Amino acid sequence: MALTLPRLDRRRALQSAAAGLVALGLLLWWLLASGGGPSPSGRVTFATGVSTGVYDTYGRMLQQDLARDLPDVDVRLAQSRGSPDNVERLAQGKATFAIAATDAVAAYQGEGAGRLRACARLYDDYMQLVVPKGSSVRSARDLRHLRVGVGDDGSGVQLITRALIKAAGLDFDRDIRAKRVGIDAMPRLLRQGKLDAFFWSGGLPTTAVRTLAHAYPIRLVQLGDLTGPLHRQGGVTRYYRAATVPADAYEEIRRQEPVKTIAVPNLLVTTDRVAPALAEGVTRTVIDNRDRIGAKVHAAQKVDLRTAVFTDPLALHKGAARYYRSVKP
Repeated sequence: MALTLPRLDRRRALQSAAAGLVALGLLLWWLLASGGGPSPSGRVTFATGVSTGVYDTYGRMLQQDLARDLPDVDVRLAQSRGSPDNVERLAQGKATFAIAATDAVAAYQGEGAGRLRACARLYDDYMQLVVPKGSSVRSARDLRHLRVGVGDDGSGVQLITRALIKAAGLDFDRDIRAKRVGIDAMPRLLRQGKLDAFFWSGGLPTTAVRTLAHAYPIRLVQLGDLTGPLHRQGGVTRYYRAATVPADAYEEIRRQEPVKTIAVPNLLVTTDRVAPALAEGVTRTVIDNRDRIGAKVHAAQKVDLRTAVFTDPLALHKGAARYYRSVKP
């Protein structure tokens, strides 16, 4: 004989079943929205910079954290000439992630430019004009006819240096003796008397500059007098802002006063080829490990969840955007 449920019990059974379906639907939605499913895996290439620069140090520190947070992802570091080189590698599919300055990102118009996306705004690079302590150079305007390290061709340093030389009223090709070498060579050449000055753009402090200051008396030259002429050039110079190198940025430079200069933000850049789950995981590691990385790469202490989403001129990767939504108060 079939058992007949009372009308009230049948209603409760139906309500319970309906509630269960709703809960299951919500769970499935949450899993999809949060990237549920297999964790990221495979090999990725992270383009950094020259061996003695902040980009490379940051990349090595981040590699350690990603090995812990994303154990199935094999992160390979690739040194480069800097931001323009990194952007081109990303656009051409030769790198998966990279650090690049906003001016270099904005300047790139090559194939694949439309595929570039950002995961986070990181920290600012500060332009540094380094001279021997006894040098008579007090402004970039004083560099006429001098031997000046300007960074490798295709480097982010040279991109900014060219704009600064123009802002100083000088011609890059005629008025200075430009030496196209990077931070791996410029300190040695300055110490040997083969350079009169060199430009460097990097996070504070830069290890190569600190090492030089330990062994040889140097001074940073102000660039604040070029801010107005620089911005009047238009184009990518809108990404440069007036800034100050604090007096204690380089304790090795004795009696160094605060130095007015310009700064440009760095971005963690990828492309729309990268899976959302991977972009989300890398972004999470960058934000969560700010303090650990910052203990060695002091510039990384400036990474801030409140400003990380401001990645102009690039749109956020949808995986990174998903991460920021998940931690929004």
